Amino acid sequence: MRRLALPLALLLALGGLIHPASAAVKRTPECQGDWLPATPTAAEVMKGEISFLDLPPVKIGQDVNWRTNPYNNRSWGMVFHSLRWMGRLVAEYEGNGEERYLARATEIAKDWVKDNPRRGAASPYAWAEHPIALRAPALVCLSKHVKASWLKDSLAEHARVLADDRLYEWGHNHGIDQDIALLGIGCRLGDRRWQDHAIKRLTKTVRLDIDSQGALMEQAPRYAIYVHDRLKVAMDNLKDCGRKVPGEISTRWGRLGGFIMHSTRPNGYMVPIGDGGADHEPTGFPNPSDKVKVFKAGYVYGRTAWKPEAAFYSIRFGPGTKYHGHEDHLGVTYYAQGRDLLVDTGFHSYESTRYRYWTMSPEAHNVPTVVGARFRPRTATRLERTAYDKGRQRYRLTDKAYGVSRTRSVLVNHDQDVMAVLDTAGGGKKVRNIWRFDPTLKVVSNSGGKIVLGDGKFKVSLVQLKGCSPVGGQKVERGGELGWVSPTYMSKNPAVAVVSPAERSLLTVIVPGTDQPKVSCGGGKVTVQAADGPVTFKASIF
Repeated sequence: MRRLALPLALLLALGGLIHPASAAVKRTPECQGDWLPATPTAAEVMKGEISFLDLPPVKIGQDVNWRTNPYNNRSWGMVFHSLRWMGRLVAEYEGNGEERYLARATEIAKDWVKDNPRRGAASPYAWAEHPIALRAPALVCLSKHVKASWLKDSLAEHARVLADDRLYEWGHNHGIDQDIALLGIGCRLGDRRWQDHAIKRLTKTVRLDIDSQGALMEQAPRYAIYVHDRLKVAMDNLKDCGRKVPGEISTRWGRLGGFIMHSTRPNGYMVPIGDGGADHEPTGFPNPSDKVKVFKAGYVYGRTAWKPEAAFYSIRFGPGTKYHGHEDHLGVTYYAQGRDLLVDTGFHSYESTRYRYWTMSPEAHNVPTVVGARFRPRTATRLERTAYDKGRQRYRLTDKAYGVSRTRSVLVNHDQDVMAVLDTAGGGKKVRNIWRFDPTLKVVSNSGGKIVLGDGKFKVSLVQLKGCSPVGGQKVERGGELGWVSPTYMSKNPAVAVVSPAERSLLTVIVPGTDQPKVSCGGGKVTVQAADGPVTFKASIF
């Protein structure tokens, strides 16, 4: 015992510069939680190495150059200036009690404040609206352990910027982050005016961002997971601050979970609509009771059951494009027999590249285009008619995105899996449609208006008809101009795209599980031999 006493006395004499393993540091709500990034780790930051967005690590050294952006990537620069990676050091300090983590976090934050004044900052990302919102909680966290005038002054400056409604993102996930940040500073510094402003603004933004059905209005379903998580943080922070959670926030937050699950394919991953890849897997949400759901925000979702082997489809309509939306109205996706068939191009990145803008265009989605007419961006689409029959659903949608009526009728048959789509245009115009298949599927055969794709074992057929006559002459490419998908961030994979010839009326039939979808007509009806038996429907769908 005497031999142990001397080292302990020495540690105490050094003023805690070196903490024993058992040293306790109070954990704080401000420094713990899911706002902390998975990468880089605290050990990596201590080594002067940071990694964001699954891009290779970057050495930043001891004296950070705040102009650093080695990949010239907008998202990388914004995450860099969010300083959440600095906050990870403080959280680590609360866990291990080692002063060197807190010292390095303080050094990074103080250097950022010095090198990035409001006017004359080292980077344009320093005071962009979203990095401000994400950085403020990291600085609040640091302030729980560091009492310094430069830090308190910086928090106050952040609050003044966050409280400026001219810089606020209404009805958007960034706005939610801005209010979380303003509330956090208001609670930390005891400023009730900032608290009140954040609560009032957040309530309005939630009404704008999540409709009464629980649908996210940002036109990219995967952001619903982020908004759900951030609203949970906001509600917890309100309670920690001694403030009441507005009922409308908690109600719409609760309904958002249903939208998330309806937007999820049977394989467990969200359908990649808008700025959303195919790799987002929601967890912890209960399955809704209904299997078919129309959201007024612009989504039709249907499935045969809440199980992995179910069939699933999505159809887009609704308000014109905004925020994270793409020009995908009338677009469909189709999942059947345990796999993706018709897929959306997905989301590549927020970089200003030709490919990024192409992924947002109509040609990157499974839509009809009007030949010889100019596309009108941000045009709304109406869902005109729905019919739910036994074992099938039907929809008719229309808009004037090309100046004349563009109408698509969709039938999805279950048990015997078949999707039928009828496209027409007004004003004597012709339509041409585009169909993009999952990258695992390759062309097996192409003749007489019937295209068969497969992966060796599985087959799916596409048949196109004018009236009851087969329509040939499809353009089929893998890669090239149209045959691409981006299932994950910054990926670009070749996939089969089928482009139809131009016709005034074009019926497309997708038949999973067979390469012999025999088609016959009579009495205004079409009969298709599906994998498990014949399917008959009206040639006009309705």
